[in-house]
Amino acid sequence: MRWTVLNAVLAAVSLSATAALAGPLEDRIAAGESIRIGFANEIPFAYPGPDGSPKGFVNAEVLGVLAKMGYDNIEPVQTDWGGLIPGLQAGRFDIITGGMNILKSRCENIAFSEPMAKIGDAFIVAAGNPKGIETYADIKDKGAVMATGAGYSNIEAAKAAGVPEGNIMQVPGPTEILAAVKAGRADAGAGTYFTMKQLAESSGGAVAVTDPNALPEETMNWAGIGFRSEDQDFLDKFNAAQKDYLGTPEMLASVEEYGYDEATLPGDKTTEWVCANR
Repeated sequence: MRWTVLNAVLAAVSLSATAALAGPLEDRIAAGESIRIGFANEIPFAYPGPDGSPKGFVNAEVLGVLAKMGYDNIEPVQTDWGGLIPGLQAGRFDIITGGMNILKSRCENIAFSEPMAKIGDAFIVAAGNPKGIETYADIKDKGAVMATGAGYSNIEAAKAAGVPEGNIMQVPGPTEILAAVKAGRADAGAGTYFTMKQLAESSGGAVAVTDPNALPEETMNWAGIGFRSEDQDFLDKFNAAQKDYLGTPEMLASVEEYGYDEATLPGDKTTEWVCANR
């Protein structure tokens, strides 16, 4: 009897210790609940399809990694870009799949996976680029107005180049960036090259995209997948699975339609390095 009671106590202690080690996401999975992925409407990174299904190369990559981990009970949650980090912290979803650049300021608030893409910036400008804008320094020197999304990494990049805060117009997302440039309320729209290229192609020739190679190396960014810090247990498993999956023929085939190719692979930079240097 004594051994039975003791064994029960030890089992309870063991279960308590295991529960203490598990983060909120592991708890949801153990309870049979879905893994909720949060993203905005950022073509071609992550966006909802006509039926609400998760589209874009970041969603495709994450779904591939989760499938390799044995998870297919996935629930997409769309929100505004500015609501991604607050929504993750508030528990409205479990993973940010929006294509978020890893930045020191963001690393202080959430945990990132190892990088899954190397991303360059670019601008959209009026056809013919009348103000000759190619870099953030050009925006500063010409006293130009730049439109970009609220919470975008381009805000920090512009400020680092000396662009006054009053010359940075923050709008909800890509649709509003394009509208501001087309209407002449902004001289340039800033975002990732992927997004700006898509906006230019959709504008019927009203705007053009600048050459991302005109920007200095320090504006290059690496995108990762966002997690709550208390889900480090799950993040460690995700990183291991992503390492085996990223860059494989299967993975590259799943993202090809969105313009992601071998040139977009993140290279050898680690999240630790990016958090310290961006």
